[in-house]
Amino acid sequence: FQMNLQYLWRKRMSKLQSVRQKIGKNGIILCLVLGFIINLIIETLARKYFGGFTFLIHSPIVFLYNSLVIAATLSISCLFKRRSFFMVIISTIWIAIGVANGVILLERMTPFTVKDLSSITDAATILTNYFNRFQLSIIAGVLILLVVTVVILWIKLPRKDMSGKFKQSVAMVALVIALTFGATWGLIKTNVLATFFGNLAYAYQDYGAPYCFVNTWLNTGIHKPAGYNESTMKDILAKANIKNGKEALEVKNTDIGHKSPNIIFLQLESFTDPRLFNKIKLSTDAIPNFRNLAKNYSSGYLTVPACGAGTANTEFEVMTGLSVKFFGPGEYPFKSVLRNTPAESIALDLKNRGYSTHAIHNHRALFYNRNEVFKNIGYDTFTSLEYMSDVPKTPKNWAKDKILTNQIMDALNSTKSRDYIYTISVQGHGKYPTEQLVKNPKVQVTEAPSQDLKWKYEYYVNQLYEMDQFVKELTDTLSKLNEPTILVMYGDHIPALDITADSYDKDLYQTPYVIWSNFDMKKQDKDLHAYEITADVCDRLGIHEGTVFKYQQNTNHSEKSFLEGLNLLAYDMLYGDRYIYDGSKDAVKATKMKMGVKTVKIDKVVNVGGRYYIKGQNFTEYSKVTLNGEPLSTIYLGPTLLGLQEEVDPEKAKDMKVSQIDKSNKEIISTTE
Repeated sequence: FQMNLQYLWRKRMSKLQSVRQKIGKNGIILCLVLGFIINLIIETLARKYFGGFTFLIHSPIVFLYNSLVIAATLSISCLFKRRSFFMVIISTIWIAIGVANGVILLERMTPFTVKDLSSITDAATILTNYFNRFQLSIIAGVLILLVVTVVILWIKLPRKDMSGKFKQSVAMVALVIALTFGATWGLIKTNVLATFFGNLAYAYQDYGAPYCFVNTWLNTGIHKPAGYNESTMKDILAKANIKNGKEALEVKNTDIGHKSPNIIFLQLESFTDPRLFNKIKLSTDAIPNFRNLAKNYSSGYLTVPACGAGTANTEFEVMTGLSVKFFGPGEYPFKSVLRNTPAESIALDLKNRGYSTHAIHNHRALFYNRNEVFKNIGYDTFTSLEYMSDVPKTPKNWAKDKILTNQIMDALNSTKSRDYIYTISVQGHGKYPTEQLVKNPKVQVTEAPSQDLKWKYEYYVNQLYEMDQFVKELTDTLSKLNEPTILVMYGDHIPALDITADSYDKDLYQTPYVIWSNFDMKKQDKDLHAYEITADVCDRLGIHEGTVFKYQQNTNHSEKSFLEGLNLLAYDMLYGDRYIYDGSKDAVKATKMKMGVKTVKIDKVVNVGGRYYIKGQNFTEYSKVTLNGEPLSTIYLGPTLLGLQEEVDPEKAKDMKVSQIDKSNKEIISTTE
């Protein structure tokens, strides 16, 4: 009996070995098997526990399609002698995408996209906010090990003899790729797959990570809408009572900037009402001041385009009145079209009517390319963290928002005209710690699903508490201003706190807003989309400026044609023939934006004991002495004094300037004249 068992076992193993050899010899079959396995790994990493198997069982067609997509990319390796090497490399890339997606979903609610690759430099600057030194050293070690492994594989893996088989390989690869394209077309036509993702996180869950990731690569910008032509665009303008889009850019009625109020937008980082979290309980209200304002002033909920991350897309919608849903999934216009294309925004429209326009952000100027984008959409000044001194920081090293009150007042006091100010806060930003960092918290989490979540939420709600105190300080300060002023406050997105639809008592894309003013305005409570709020506020103030905002004010938003027309306007402005400006490509021009409201200035260079000291105005911790564009070793001694810590030829000392430097990549943002 034992001998029979041994015989059967050897026979079974022999058959398995034979199958493995056949699969190994047939590259296409190997690609299909690997595609299935890799997709199972990717989907398991994207979902909790055994989510990959659950996805396979509930959506077998979509799962197998995603496996085919991976297999199609793997099949390309069959065209090379080093088939094994390229197959390992492509497999590693796919698994790396799956790992990146899984890690990102632990920290935010928006999945990994190709657009995130364009944000690698930005992400690198905030790694220390997310990982400690030990974790960063492990990441660095893994990357080094990966490089070494690739080199070893290149040397060690065998080459395949392609003689007489290359044409056959090309035919098989072409067949797999054609099958993939055919399956894509068929599944889209039968509505099994979609090309428009209203909610990117849900799309990844429904259609699979590989398909959605590739979609974020191939589907970019705004596609030319059906029916787009000059006649259609003029029709849209006529129906919205806009005689010509170009007239929106012509400077007239500049006294609007004197008769109308100051307009301030305050975008609060990761701000929402913590009472909406139904699985935690707090010892006291974290946002009593904001809640009181909501009771007494116009308020409601804002549907924003981001969830857990994506601040810049909320900015884009509020500033331009356009929806990011017109763009490719996961796209950031701040990192694509607006970097090089001047475009209309509320800043430009109000600037043309006599307003001074300012942007303020207590974080890096280069983050999301704001230093490039803001000049393209009409801002006169941009005050970033590099132009703020003595900034208090949170335990996670983000700037606290209370610094913004003085920055807003400086902007208001810098001009005699009315001011439009867009302020972006950062204090509420993640990552939220799984240990107690806030000692003696003002708000305690008394009930939470787990200890880790308790500390995450407790850290978050105490940042909210301080942000709420800042809101009170700001409104108290503005209430004493002798100029009429309106302040629009809202959250850019909900925090990345493992929030699910059943743990949040609103839509995951809704945050609260309040419209405060130091003059009487009728209270009007309603829910809005982020791209609607600016037109709504301006309409209430009697300001009817700009192509997009006039279109919104004069069009019924409940009609299907509203979004279709808005999409056409967006395409024409940013990618099309600019029919709304009579075809003029340079109708919209970038501004000569100044960095910082206050001028960084050198008054005197003095030599004391062989050391140079630079006396001046408005220096910050980001100020560095530069010579011929090269930063010198500088110590910040105060807003009026810098010390040079290296020797300089006395003949060249007169050529020294002061530059504001981005600390993360050492890039010069601006330099004294």
